[in-house]
Amino acid sequence: MATEKITGHAKVETNNFLMIVLILLVISVGGLVEIVPLFFQKSTTQPIEGLKPYTALQVVGRDIYIREGCYNCHSQMVRPFRAEALRYGPYSVAGEFVYDHPFQWGSKRTGPDLARVGGRYSDDWHRAHLNNPRDVVPESNMPAYPWLEKNAANAGTIQTHMRGLRTLGAPYTDEEIAKAPEDVKGKTELDAVIAYLQVLGIHRK
Repeated sequence: MATEKITGHAKVETNNFLMIVLILLVISVGGLVEIVPLFFQKSTTQPIEGLKPYTALQVVGRDIYIREGCYNCHSQMVRPFRAEALRYGPYSVAGEFVYDHPFQWGSKRTGPDLARVGGRYSDDWHRAHLNNPRDVVPESNMPAYPWLEKNAANAGTIQTHMRGLRTLGAPYTDEEIAKAPEDVKGKTELDAVIAYLQVLGIHRK
């Protein structure tokens, strides 16, 4: 009995290795076509008007925000939907995040989005909220962070961190980096987190 010769598309479908190679090739080409042009679009690589890199204290606060896992429950990206814009403010654009390494867009919202939280509440409100969220939001399930007020903000590594951010595109001057430890000295971790939260989204209201 003669064996039917496999040709054409059937040959691809019956050869696992060939199928995997072709799938990877198609995904690679598709990814390049979609991603590479973004590096040449000013809307994705240029900061929006008025955007400034984080101050030394805000950089420390952002590190603490990441360390404490705040991004697990709070996103920082307003999606381009009417309901989101009505609740949180203007939808997010790429130019807002050019100095964020890594960005904190997130996807989970156990708590509200924080992309536009800057200036929405006072420093005292944030202080009370971080010490014990239920003092200001009785129904909150957010954990308390009382140790932030007791811990001194770390000024020892801030210059190295800012130099690294400058390498990635943040326009810090030598003078700003030189005086960074002084800007952080005497501040608590709570002060740093509040400074970070108060700058989120203020450049696009």
